[in-house]
Amino acid sequence: MIGLLAACMLALSIATPAFADTGRTFSDESIYDLLVDRFNNGLGENDFEADAKDPSAFNGGDFAGISNRLQHLLDMHFTMISVGPVFKTASYDGNDVLDYNEIEPHFGTAEQFTALIDETHDNDLKVMADFPFTGDVTDAAVQNELKEYAVQFVTDYELNGLRLTKLGQADTDFLNGVINAVKEAREGLYVITNEASDASFDSTPAEKESAAMQESFVQVDPDSSSLDQISKDSEGKLLQFDDLTGPRFTYKMVELRQFPPTRWKVATAAQFMLPGVPLVPYATEIAVNGKEAPESHPFFNFKTDMELKEWIGDLNTLRNDSDTLRNGDFKFLHNEDGFVVFERTSDEEKWIIALNNTSEVQSIEIDPEKIGENKKLRGVLGQDLIKETKDNKYHIVLDRELAEIYIIEDDKGFNTPYLIASIMVVVLFLLFLYMVIRKGKQSGQAGQ
Repeated sequence: MIGLLAACMLALSIATPAFADTGRTFSDESIYDLLVDRFNNGLGENDFEADAKDPSAFNGGDFAGISNRLQHLLDMHFTMISVGPVFKTASYDGNDVLDYNEIEPHFGTAEQFTALIDETHDNDLKVMADFPFTGDVTDAAVQNELKEYAVQFVTDYELNGLRLTKLGQADTDFLNGVINAVKEAREGLYVITNEASDASFDSTPAEKESAAMQESFVQVDPDSSSLDQISKDSEGKLLQFDDLTGPRFTYKMVELRQFPPTRWKVATAAQFMLPGVPLVPYATEIAVNGKEAPESHPFFNFKTDMELKEWIGDLNTLRNDSDTLRNGDFKFLHNEDGFVVFERTSDEEKWIIALNNTSEVQSIEIDPEKIGENKKLRGVLGQDLIKETKDNKYHIVLDRELAEIYIIEDDKGFNTPYLIASIMVVVLFLLFLYMVIRKGKQSGQAGQ
């Protein structure tokens, strides 16, 4: 009973964010990007010529391994997982395609891939796969073959997304032809790329914005002025600190002798709250290191401390539950030397995100005219609560290397339901103690 009342108290104290469960677009997604071979080994029967000790060889990860660790992905509340290339390949990362008509045997069978897709869909999780181009993509015959293979792939498997990679010298007309063809074959399919392109992709990397985030959060007390180029126009583009083709963000931190868990917490708060689609490579939750492949593609160690797993899950939950945090208006309120404050607003909600990526306590005053009279700012990460002070200001004060996300609510004074629930908890607890003591006395008298 006490636990139930405590849960009721918590529910009463938290405003329900606006959430639109229909009409979602790619800008509403958040993506966990993995490599099948490096995530988890579920079956030993497909480990032929695999060597977990050789970083350049197949290490044994497979579709069954992803299925076995599906709860790990669900706990972080991503909306989509990217499994990379899955075709028969000469390399563990799947990029050296040998046959588009066959699934890589080390990863499993076509039936097992289908089963994985079905299981993820049953858990409201979307699946994306890579389609790397091979051959001379300027040759008309090669282009026709690639388009046919891509169409067949999305026809055979109920994918939600396709990422075209290794574009080479592929021209825009050819790319648009592939995009249109696969979308006709699979209704609702997202088609993106990991390269800059003028073709009609649903999303491309936000290269300048991502670089600005790296510069602004890789170390304490940075010049964060490059973040000013991020705007509402960044919405829908892939926002990432690192990808699986280059050095990991942790490597850059370590080079500068920074502490990765702290850096990552502030950084991911920015990544999930700024305009853009968060793309997070596998093992970010354990702050994996590495300068280049295969060093940057270690086999996932699930025994490692996962302090960032819950943090990422919390950020994803906030973003998933609020259309404003995904698609709302965006405006910087302050950005100087690592202390960054911005707002995400809509007709339904207003949020203020404060990021103190400095070595000192930072503060900012906000006028009521910017957020309204009789309001309060409730922090949802650190449970900070800010009300208008006697100088008619809202004062945000944030300790060094911390992030806080504030939802702006009406300040109605005392929360009567909360107080009633609190009193009931205390009364019931005292009643419980009284009954325990009384029963103990009765037992003692009966035994005399």
